[in-house]
Amino acid sequence: MKSWSRAVLVCMLVHVIREVLSGGHPYIVPTVGQVWPKPQMHVSQTSTLSISPDQFTFTVTDETCPLLQRALDRYLAIMFPANKQLSTARHAGRVSGKALTSFQIRLMAACEGAPYLHMDEHYEIKIDSPDEPGVGSIVAVSVWGILRGLESLSQLLIPAGDGTYFVYATQIMDFPRFSHRGFMIDTARHFLPMNKIKEMLDLMSMNKYNVLHWHIVDDQSFPYVSDVYPDLSTMGAWDSNRVYTSADIADIVSYATDRGIRVIPEFDTPGHTRSWGDGQPDLLTECYTNGSPNGLYGPIDPSKETTYDFLKALFTEVTSRFPDHYLHLGGDEVPFACWISSPSISEFMVQQNITTYSGLESYYIARLLDIVANLPTANGYMVWQEVFDNNVTLASDTVVHIWKGSGDDLENELSDVTAAGFSTLLSSCWYLNYISYGTDWHPYYECDPQNFNGTEAQKSLVVGGEACMWGEWVDRTNLIARTWPRASVVAERLWSDASVNSTSEAAPRLEEMRCRLLNRGYDAEPLGWGYCDADL
Repeated sequence: MKSWSRAVLVCMLVHVIREVLSGGHPYIVPTVGQVWPKPQMHVSQTSTLSISPDQFTFTVTDETCPLLQRALDRYLAIMFPANKQLSTARHAGRVSGKALTSFQIRLMAACEGAPYLHMDEHYEIKIDSPDEPGVGSIVAVSVWGILRGLESLSQLLIPAGDGTYFVYATQIMDFPRFSHRGFMIDTARHFLPMNKIKEMLDLMSMNKYNVLHWHIVDDQSFPYVSDVYPDLSTMGAWDSNRVYTSADIADIVSYATDRGIRVIPEFDTPGHTRSWGDGQPDLLTECYTNGSPNGLYGPIDPSKETTYDFLKALFTEVTSRFPDHYLHLGGDEVPFACWISSPSISEFMVQQNITTYSGLESYYIARLLDIVANLPTANGYMVWQEVFDNNVTLASDTVVHIWKGSGDDLENELSDVTAAGFSTLLSSCWYLNYISYGTDWHPYYECDPQNFNGTEAQKSLVVGGEACMWGEWVDRTNLIARTWPRASVVAERLWSDASVNSTSEAAPRLEEMRCRLLNRGYDAEPLGWGYCDADL
């Protein structure tokens, strides 16, 4: 018998065993009308109210603003998509005679202009509650809480099979566990068009993410169009069509703000900068072989004062376009070989009494952080963990982004960073660009950013985490499917209570979330065997 035939038989046997162990029905049945991420408190009754889209309105009873009004218009379209039948007969007959025609929006304080770290995202939903029978309302003290409540409301609606909907009498009191719930996109390895970035922002909003970490440039390309240094993109981008102008950035920031999402750009230095060199002569270190230049270039040259003049001008412009308090300044994976080969670098290190190349990196990072901290916008910064590991002096509001390690190594890193008094983000267990055959979301769900030995004060310094989608093998063709609903898993770990950690309990709810995304027009990949109504 040929080996491939044996392999086929083995696979068939495994399939049969799985069928037997699962009772012959491996399909996980989706829940109906469950909110994702799971709220902190959610109580539903068996009674229902009917909703007819053509008779339903939002009523704002307190504060309002253009951002809120745009959100209400957007959610009416999400909740009641025109000319689209989302329902099946299996939900027919559950609707009581009571109709819900108006939903109250109670914003208790004036709108804020832009989202920020530690913004208030609490909200309360009440539908036909004992103290307000027949009434539906969302109450929050911030517009960001109203946005999160609107998303939850949209997920509570259940199609009735005849173009109408119904909703169970419900009370929800909800808030996020972590303040920073981010997703990182990479537009340097492959360019992502504007419409795909906006799709990601829409999907992030549906999962209550609140930070877009935009890894905008890297070795491969420099698509950021700078007015101060235009040659960076004209010579460093893939081509003139694959760039982001100041107008593009303003559009993305505005689009994200409407969804309660911060946009934090990353300009990673001194490594990951090969694309910078073509448009900025003398910025990168010239590499040597046997005492002579070899035509290659390495990291940014930290020995030249012109380097720091350039960085100050560039980041002054960057911070004027990205309004968030924080910049991500990278600092990871700096290769030392070119620095080691350079006679001028060696001479500089002697002059500065720098004895190691990690010390040279620390010198550069310290200069960069001082520049950013003293810009007119007085920005804070995020850095990858190597900056902390190399003992660079950091400002007290620095956020250290942990991306390496697992098990004891990861727990020790979390403990060390927080023991030093720094806020931290976790990404180590949420690199979604790594894929595997079969069900791969369980490890994402089982990862907890506060799972390390430390005091409560230390654990409070974990401000959240980020899922990352590095772009070596990802572009517009597979970004959405590869990301979702796997990123939904991370969203729940960062939003819901720490006790919400059972993969078996989450699985049917996650199936519903995946079907919901398909219903809304997004090609979220399957989690396993089964189907959604929207597959047809």
